[in-house]
Amino acid sequence: MADLPPPVQGPTAKEKKYDRQLRLWGATGQAALENAHILLINSGPGVVGLETLKNLVLPGIGKFTIQDSAIVSEADLGVNFFLEEQQLGRFRAEATSSLLKELNPDVEGYFVTEPVESFLTRPDSLMPYTLILVTAPIRPELLSQLSAHADASLIPLLYIHSVGFYSHFSIHLPPAFPVVDTHPDPETTGDLRLLKPWQDLLEYATAKTKGMEAMGAEDHGHVPYIALLLHYLEKWKQEHGGEPPKEYKEKTAFRDILSKAARTDNPEGGEENFDEAVAAVLKSLNSPEPSSAVKDIFKRKESLALSAESASFWVIANAIGLFYAKYGVLPLPGSVPDMKARSADYIELQNVYKSKARKDLAEVVENVRFIERSSNRPTTIEEKDIEAFCKNAAHIKLIEGRPFHVVEAGQPIKWGDKAKWMAQNLASLFPDYLLPLYIAFLAWDEFAATHDKDGLGGAPKVPGETDQQFDSEKTTGIALKILDDLVKDAKASLDEDELSTVRTQTSDFVQELVRAGGAELHNISALTGGLISQEVIKIITEQYIPVDNTCIFDGIRSKTAVIQV
Repeated sequence: MADLPPPVQGPTAKEKKYDRQLRLWGATGQAALENAHILLINSGPGVVGLETLKNLVLPGIGKFTIQDSAIVSEADLGVNFFLEEQQLGRFRAEATSSLLKELNPDVEGYFVTEPVESFLTRPDSLMPYTLILVTAPIRPELLSQLSAHADASLIPLLYIHSVGFYSHFSIHLPPAFPVVDTHPDPETTGDLRLLKPWQDLLEYATAKTKGMEAMGAEDHGHVPYIALLLHYLEKWKQEHGGEPPKEYKEKTAFRDILSKAARTDNPEGGEENFDEAVAAVLKSLNSPEPSSAVKDIFKRKESLALSAESASFWVIANAIGLFYAKYGVLPLPGSVPDMKARSADYIELQNVYKSKARKDLAEVVENVRFIERSSNRPTTIEEKDIEAFCKNAAHIKLIEGRPFHVVEAGQPIKWGDKAKWMAQNLASLFPDYLLPLYIAFLAWDEFAATHDKDGLGGAPKVPGETDQQFDSEKTTGIALKILDDLVKDAKASLDEDELSTVRTQTSDFVQELVRAGGAELHNISALTGGLISQEVIKIITEQYIPVDNTCIFDGIRSKTAVIQV
């Protein structure tokens, strides 16, 4: 009995429950999700915020808190699937929190019924939260306070609209938000290092192609295509002054050489390995040069001026930057694609790549440890984190977070370069681009910032809530002024007809927003909540690439646009 192997352990109940999402973001992503605490500051009809939370509760967000001082009314029952008739007269935050928790008993839910104005005045009221969601309408001074907290605490803040058939959300990320595990397209991740092979790889290729002309049919048809490419590359270099094929014309000629080298009379199943080599020429015979964006990360001040408080990302970036400066290449990821080959040959090839990857990793780890000692870091970076960075080094992404627009009456909008570029090209982008819809939302915010329901500075009054014709005229005037200021600021050269067309489209968007009177359509809010929750998961897990920084949805034409405002 003592010699029996241990019983095979099946997946835990938790792994079974979250199986599909674990395939997307893995155990580390799930752990990050479970450690998060999200605050929703809910106002207006409050549907889109709850739909967002629903899509975060289901995959197992750790905690959520809803701040909402509204009382459940008959109007709520018509648009909010998280409210029931017996909850009329109760606080909306309490009722929705209770029903959301029923979706997943692993999640802790809390609520705050105190008005947001007094809630934000309490000391450290925002400290427990790792991400904040804010739904419109909200007073600009409160949104500015939240934005300042996001800046100071380096936590993400999302501002959300859902009005009628249109919606929008903006993301305020920390100034430098790095993503290591970007999950790039598998087609772009291959790094076979054929133009800069190391000695072990060359020796492997030489051994597998030795005496190839005299090989039997089965052996000839099972030479791994990587070995074939290296073999014929050496022949090419001998005839071309030691240079590999670089231009498209040269690669096409090299591909023809491979095609002609395949045997046409092989009775042992053909020469699929040669077909694989031919197919790999254009995508594999490229210098393993990192992108300019990756090289810029190595040169940033955060990477060069390290201290004991520097984030682990910048320490590893510095270590990999040293590696790149020394060898002119990034650490080898070590993966090998499937190919036609004997199992023993394929495993041997895998070991060649994995051995090189381990050697590169060991050198980067040594660099990291040296930096840790030099900067007196209090903690040691785990080797698994360094390994993940090395494997994804060619595809890391650094998003430079920027604040979104907080509209204040009489204050000009400060536009980014991307928005100015769009203004300069509005005529060619029209009618597919949704910048005019974003301008309509800004005008909607400015109207709400200058009107309140009781006339005493209380809750904002949104366009169309009482007098649609008057509100439409006023909000349209605000939107057209914002548009004209943008066109002037961007120095956009639009002729009268082009500008008139864009102004008309902006006015149409405003009128549709005002016609909604601040109401939400549940299907639009549900779809928008799905979009937002997807971005929240990207941000929390620090995987995939989140929206940078504003997304607009036109539910009438089913169009979305991303704008860096």
